Amino acid sequence: MLTLADIRKPVGSEIKEFQKLFKKAVTSDVSLLNIISAYLLRKKGKQVRPLFVFLTARMLGNITKSTYTAASLIELLHTATLIHDDVVDESYERRGFFSINALWKSKISVLMGDYFLARGLLLSVNNKDYELLDIVSNAVKEMSEGELLQIQKSRSLNIDMDTYYEVIRKKTATLIGSCTASGAKSTGAPRETIDQLYEMGLNVGMAFQIKDDLFDYQPRGVIGKPTGNDIREKKFTLPLIYALNHCPKKERRRVLRLFRNGKMHYRRINEIISFVKETGGLDYAEEKMMEYKQKAEDILHQFEDNASRQALQDLIDFTVLRKK
Repeated sequence: MLTLADIRKPVGSEIKEFQKLFKKAVTSDVSLLNIISAYLLRKKGKQVRPLFVFLTARMLGNITKSTYTAASLIELLHTATLIHDDVVDESYERRGFFSINALWKSKISVLMGDYFLARGLLLSVNNKDYELLDIVSNAVKEMSEGELLQIQKSRSLNIDMDTYYEVIRKKTATLIGSCTASGAKSTGAPRETIDQLYEMGLNVGMAFQIKDDLFDYQPRGVIGKPTGNDIREKKFTLPLIYALNHCPKKERRRVLRLFRNGKMHYRRINEIISFVKETGGLDYAEEKMMEYKQKAEDILHQFEDNASRQALQDLIDFTVLRKK
């Protein structure tokens, strides 16, 4: 499988320019903001979302000033949501490093997330890219709704398949959909094309989140995320939901009791992981992930073949076949 460095090649110079602009966008007169921003930039992730923006735009035509605005807006809003998530989840680690919440505590973390959110909004307003703002703001709204829906249902231990798919569509898939839609919009593409590519990104996002769900069942040490982390937090993901729906009622009641009765210790987590594996939850989730991947590819292949379309295909492969 190709690395992200290989996949970036058709838009390599544009990504470098984007990184300079992004750094400029988060610069402030307040020294504390600059210190925290510099820390975030040093620990930046794969920046897959801006890559979806640039590759989509390049596949359709020329990369424009609006493309840079779209990529920056999405990365700013995505970063803001990650900072806020770490506060909500009381998480002290992000991508193997200390989170902002761990180093500067919750008050500064919330304000920092708000700052990134505001910078994204101002960037689009100042460049009069109101339609891009509409696309991305809708995604942020959906993400908040998805988080709250998941919390609501998890508390009652009552997440069915339909609710699960709604949660991950809102929490994860809509943002990737906004990347591909924004990339298309930045080139002046017609509404039909923007909608097609939004649907493509949505399917990639669904596959991406199911892949994350599957990581929870990987042996410790394969990824930074601890084995059984979702189970420990009593989050109902696709492998578990499938297993609970395809086991005898007595077994279902037993497993649900494990969730209701106190904290999730190591032995209890391993018991649930074994139950999910034996009931076919992992195989089912893998199958659904590949179905969403295929839907995304079917849309992608409706567009003219070029280096950027191939890179988008490689990026879709990467999101599903990645090891972490």
